[in-house]
Formats: sequence, structure tokens, C-alpha cells
Amino acid sequence: MKVLVLNCGSSSLKYQVLDMDKETLLCKGLIERIGIEGSNLAHQKILAGGKKEKTKLEVPMKDHKEALQHVIDAILDPKHGVLKDIKEIDAVGHRAVHGGEKFASSVLVTEEVIKMMEDCIELAPLHNPANITGVRACQELMPGVPEVVVFDTAFHQTMPPESYIYPVPYEYYEKYGVRRYGFHGTSHRFVAQECAKMMGKPIEELNIITCHLGNGGSLCAVKGGKSFDTSMGFTPLGGLAMGTRSGNLDPAIVEFIGKKEGKTEAEVNEILNKKSGILGISGISSDMRDIKKAAFFDGDPRAEITIEVFNHRIKSYIGAYMAEMNGCDAIVFTAGVGENDPITRARTCKDMDKLGIKLDLQKNIDGKEGLISTDDSKIKVFLIPTNEELMIARDTKEIVEAL
Repeated sequence: MKVLVLNCGSSSLKYQVLDMDKETLLCKGLIERIGIEGSNLAHQKILAGGKKEKTKLEVPMKDHKEALQHVIDAILDPKHGVLKDIKEIDAVGHRAVHGGEKFASSVLVTEEVIKMMEDCIELAPLHNPANITGVRACQELMPGVPEVVVFDTAFHQTMPPESYIYPVPYEYYEKYGVRRYGFHGTSHRFVAQECAKMMGKPIEELNIITCHLGNGGSLCAVKGGKSFDTSMGFTPLGGLAMGTRSGNLDPAIVEFIGKKEGKTEAEVNEILNKKSGILGISGISSDMRDIKKAAFFDGDPRAEITIEVFNHRIKSYIGAYMAEMNGCDAIVFTAGVGENDPITRARTCKDMDKLGIKLDLQKNIDGKEGLISTDDSKIKVFLIPTNEELMIARDTKEIVEAL
């Protein structure tokens, strides 16, 4: 079975084509600036040995339907493509950000499902409309091909009430759905499953803490293969200190800053989303690589504080989740920072030996996929690259084959 995986943003479209008989990636690409001057497509054909043949095309694309047509053209291109006929695509898997409480698993696309996705737009106004647009574009250009939607929030629907209920008047939950939803669920689920495989144990017998650390980041307590708690909340603003997002803070700060700075609630919210976090503390950048350079080579004290705050938040959640699950068998680092930054991994695990966490410094520096803790570490520490597209393709294959 060949699956086309799509991730539609407001002005972008990421795609992959996978042969799921062997879980082989055939090609992938990214379209940017849809509906904006300078639209372009970057396409990569995967050759033998994992080598990539790259091509780039700049062409106007007024909407996602035109963008998807260019994706199809790239997939079928005699020189750079990987298929001879679009009919070779057996199914399409879509990443969707928010399923609210309506979806606890991936689902086959129907008109009812699309209507329910529309009902969740107020919870993800920047993402869900683009996700729906991608589904509609496929229906027009690939009629009859089954489509599956995989929600970032679905994995976290197994959280118990004590994890997702906020201590505000309960009527706000009943009337407006104000609760913790969590995000990055597809990534947390993927790396937790891969961790169990590496440990050679059923995931149902394991307590795993997964650390998805990128420009946006979240942790998840995975108990017996199910999400038990997660750091992001009602929106992706909650939890860790991220690239530009503040993460958790005293809610009274919003009103306080608004009064002091003469800003509206919406303007303060914009600051917390786009000018806070790593960027806000350091005043330098939202990229941890820039912060490390400023701290270690330039001696910038704010950069050093930024690194400490970032790691402190991660460590705090690890400790909390160990308590919540009555112990932990493994910790997984994944995503851009989690996979590529040995300093973040080292500082997060520093002084946690009494909790049974001992990082192998050389393995951590080497940064190879797999176990990076010492042999005598009671809690195993892993570095596992995430692969949300493969997880989406697996769900798509499973659902479509059951039709």
C-alpha cells in the first residue's frame, strides 16, 4: 500500500509518499507561501542508500488545491517523481491539530468528520481550517481515494480527569470545553512505541516519559502505552518555556502587563506566544543554537539563564510525572532540540542520579539513536528521532485495510 501523507498549514503544505509494505519513504517535499508571492515547492526523491535527489520549483499557487496539484505533478514527474500514475496512491493520511474531545483516535474522513473538525475551529483557528482545506483539495483532485485524519490531540484523550480538568468553575469546561488537551500526540505515541521495542518489553508494562523538544515542546507521561498527563494545555502556549512561547505562568501576569504597558489582552497574548520563552528571556533568538553560542562563547549571562530556565522546566515535569505514575522505566528525548542538542540532554539529566537517572556522557555526545544512559542507570534514557509522518501512514494503512 502506498500512502500520501499531508500536513497543511495556513500557507504551507508538507508531504511524503511512503510504501507501507516495507515502510519505505519514496519522496517528500514542502510547499511554502501558498497564496503569497514567491510560492515554491522543494521536492526530494529518496534514492537507493537513502541519498536524496533535490529539486525546487517556483510557481504561483493561489490556494491549497493548486498546491496539491503541484505535489501530484512532482510525484508523477518522469525524472523526479516516484509513481507513474496517481492511482497508485491507495490512501491519504492528514495531520490535523485539534480534535477536541470528539476524537480519541484517527478516523476515516466522512462529511460528518469534516463537520466535527469545523466545530473545533475555535480551539485551533490557525490550524484546523488549513487541515480541512487539505482534505477538501484531495477530495476534488483524488476522488474516491480514502482519506484518514490523525489528530495531534487524540493520543491525550486517555488522560484521567485529574490531569485535564483545570481548577476554574466547572461550568467553563461543560459550556466551552476549557480543559487540558495537549499536543504533539502523534510524536509522543511514536517514540513511546519505539522505546518499548528497543527495551524488548510490552508497552503496556512500561511507564515512559517522552520529551518532544523543538521550537515548540511538550512532555508526556505515557503509562502503559496511554497518555496519562502532558505539559501543553488548552492551547500550545502552556507548559515548557519554548522558542517564543512563555509556557506556564501566573495568569495574573496578563492583566498586570496589560495595565503597565497599556496593552489589550489580545496584545499581551501575542507577546506570550511570539515574543516570550527563549527569545523573551535572552533577547537574542528563539533558536537554542544561538543561545548556546552567546552563553558559552560570548559569556552572555542572560543566555546562560535562558538555558537554565529551559532545562529547569523540563526537569520539573520529569519529576512530576515520575511521582504521578509511581515510577518511570524510561525517558525519551526527541524532536529538533531533543535529538540534536547533547547539552540540553545532559543538563536535564544532571543531578538526577538519586532518582536513578545516569546519562552516559560519551553516548550522549555521540548522539546516535538508541540508549544513551549508563548500564547501571535504573531509568533508561533514549534518544529516538520522531517520525510523525510514519505514524500517520501506519494509522492510515490500518484503517483503510479494515474497510
